[in-house]
Amino acid sequence: MTKANTPEWIKAELTRVEEAQARGQIEEASRLSACSAHYDTRKKLIVIALENGSSFSFPPQLAQGLANAQASELIDIEISPQGTGLHWPKLDADLTVEGLLAGLFGSRSWMRTHAAKAGRVKSIAKTQAAKVNGAKGGRPRKSATAPA
Repeated sequence: MTKANTPEWIKAELTRVEEAQARGQIEEASRLSACSAHYDTRKKLIVIALENGSSFSFPPQLAQGLANAQASELIDIEISPQGTGLHWPKLDADLTVEGLLAGLFGSRSWMRTHAAKAGRVKSIAKTQAAKVNGAKGGRPRKSATAPA
């Protein structure tokens, strides 16, 4: 079968394949995928390099499953085949690259618990700020006539 006598439906399907390949290339170029990841023992940070040439890092204490880990457990990091996830086999912990970049270091319930613990932290600065605020009369009361 030559190009001249190729049925129209085949030509249409071949056009769709080319369009899909072009969309796939654009999506792959814009996808946030990891090409490498390691634990920097000196700085005590997980460092992730992305396919687009950028990199980011975070302290393991922020992440679910990594918070209480030893350096020897953090060193072994596996990257998913498409680069979208990270796995620590010695800890059986998994995190997504997109989630980490969005500041999501664990499940919703874990993040809620983690944030609650952070709010209960006591420090000299927090105590002083509370005293200053108290001297001003404390938190303003909600007014029934105030606009919502």
